[in-house]
Amino acid sequence: MLCFVVSCTTYILYFTRRYLISSNLISLHFHSFSFITGMLVYNRRKLGKYFDKYLIITSNLQKNPLAHIKHQLFFKYMPRAFENFDLSDFDLVISSSSAFAKGVITSPNSVHICYCHTPPRYLWDLTHEYLKDYNLIIRRYLERNFHYLRIWDTIAANRVDYFVANSNYVANRIKKFYKRDCKVIYPPVDTEYFTPAKDKNIEDYYLIVSRLVPYKRVDLAVEAFNQLSKRLVIVGDGPEYKKLKSIAKSNIEFLGYQPDKTVRDLYQRCKALIFPGVEDFGIVPVEVQACGRPVIALKKGGAVETVEEGKTGVFFEKQDVESLKEAVYKFEQDIERFDKDYIRSHAEKFSAERFRMEFKDFILKVTEYERGEGMGGKV
Repeated sequence: MLCFVVSCTTYILYFTRRYLISSNLISLHFHSFSFITGMLVYNRRKLGKYFDKYLIITSNLQKNPLAHIKHQLFFKYMPRAFENFDLSDFDLVISSSSAFAKGVITSPNSVHICYCHTPPRYLWDLTHEYLKDYNLIIRRYLERNFHYLRIWDTIAANRVDYFVANSNYVANRIKKFYKRDCKVIYPPVDTEYFTPAKDKNIEDYYLIVSRLVPYKRVDLAVEAFNQLSKRLVIVGDGPEYKKLKSIAKSNIEFLGYQPDKTVRDLYQRCKALIFPGVEDFGIVPVEVQACGRPVIALKKGGAVETVEEGKTGVFFEKQDVESLKEAVYKFEQDIERFDKDYIRSHAEKFSAERFRMEFKDFILKVTEYERGEGMGGKV
């Protein structure tokens, strides 16, 4: 079977390289398949050596040097770029999509499975949130283009034979915006790498690991810990770095980008992870739980599916400073009840091996159905 795997550039650039290896579906060990990989733009400097053993086919945007640096500027051209991939010879197409990759055009006899990280949030549920910080001229320009992209996105969703969502939270949005049912397969977490510390030396700090962009709401945590005067360590970089650092008090430490080993060490020794944003799934809370440490998270989005209230973490109901502060107080009152071994076993439910088996089984199931071997109905 000849398989073509195509991914959105936004997904490739924004997820960690470790996560890409396991969850962009290239690392699945289907020995009877021959893989060819499609990308909007391939930047080897950013992606490193991980794709070297795969045949990479890029879109026509690859020829534009600016697309390697600021691909977002080309958003209106991305649908056509994906449509220009010639997939007429492929039996199976897997799109790993948070925006446009699902819009590839496949042959009548192929099977197209979309592993959907989210419908484009700036086109649907978060449009006004995205637009509010732009000036009037840019906002009007984006509004006009977003209107046409919504039409295209709806059409593109109809090109997918089978949707797989990375969480029930995303599955509900797929149903809302595309009117499609889908299978839920949680993305993989490297639970073999993220493990509890051998000693029990937990240090007196809370931890955030995040890109520093507005929707992550790290500002909420900074303001809460300014008032709590408790130590907060923030790992990550992004356009909000300088702004957040300027409003943070001395009890808040910014480490910027850190390698995986440092992040793992910080996971293992933190009191708890602070997770104030809404994520479609949220890899970081599962990574820290794999290290045996609990999570203090907003009770919304993927965290509701990965954190067990009172056993692997604590939720706060409202996305505001007071609600987060109350959750920290509640956590410290009950800190002894959080068992490292139980938290670890809970995280193992999201392992990479589990993902491989579930996705492999799903592919076999739908391809057998398409060959008329008796699945009995589409998923």
